[in-house]
Amino acid sequence: MDIFHLIPGQSPRRLDRVDELPEEGLLWIDFIRSDHQDWPAIVQPLVDAEIDVEHISDSLNGRHPPFFDGTGDYDMLIFEGLGPSDDPFPLDTRVGAMFLFDRLLVSVREADAPSYTQVQQRLANGRLKCPPTPVLLAQFILDAMVDRYLKVREVLDTRLTALQDDLLDPASPTKQWRPLLAARRVVRRLESLGDAQHEALDAWRRGSRFDWTQGEEVRFRDIVEHVVRVTHHAGNLERDVESAIDLHFAAMGYRTNRIMKLLTVISAIFFPLNFITSLYGMNFEYMPELHWRHGYFLVLGLLASTAAVLLLWFRQRRFF
Repeated sequence: MDIFHLIPGQSPRRLDRVDELPEEGLLWIDFIRSDHQDWPAIVQPLVDAEIDVEHISDSLNGRHPPFFDGTGDYDMLIFEGLGPSDDPFPLDTRVGAMFLFDRLLVSVREADAPSYTQVQQRLANGRLKCPPTPVLLAQFILDAMVDRYLKVREVLDTRLTALQDDLLDPASPTKQWRPLLAARRVVRRLESLGDAQHEALDAWRRGSRFDWTQGEEVRFRDIVEHVVRVTHHAGNLERDVESAIDLHFAAMGYRTNRIMKLLTVISAIFFPLNFITSLYGMNFEYMPELHWRHGYFLVLGLLASTAAVLLLWFRQRRFF
């Protein structure tokens, strides 16, 4: 558990414990989910409010989808950010819950959720000014989460482009279309996650108990716009992947058709040749051609000329 006392215009102070809300500024209490299953016992005496049992259960659920709900005493926002790895293959996420009281922000998260630590470091080194409201502090955390989604777009583009090029390259020996299908599942999950995040943010703005300032409105719209950009980008990548897979199988079908056409031409050429040779393979006693001195060479010439005429005819008809 980390406790930060934030006063606008001053550097944040880390507290060891807190028994009541300070007279000025706001508090941020950051809980690690696995270490503080009983976090409401610490928070409720500070705010003199009852925290809904279902909300507590939601905050302790590490697989809860993005969601907003609230009461007359607080807002609760559950948001899903990326895990410690910047590699989206696989897409590893961490669920965090934030409870916004009048002068208190409570976050319940996994230990390896980097966005919360990143905001704490930025506040400590002065890159972020101490916010005057818990709404703005929550937006700082959301902004850090969404920015990490924006950064993985380049990784997704690079990886998917390489897979598509390998799939569509005729000289490539690998033809890895299964990894491309796995990549499509990643971007599809990213798109679905973006939609859920957008719905949760929209519900938060419509159902928040706080009166937002103009600056908070601007920052919120910026966060939503970034979520929408990630969602649209994931949708475009999914369509690109599907197009590449369709082109791959279309190319395979075209190549198969050419092979079948060539085999058909060869069969059509050898069919009359087989007929001629089988004709002279019949076991009749009286076949005049069998006693010709140059019969063998005449039949060979007939076979060759028949094959040449058929080959030329198929070529003129652009059969191959």
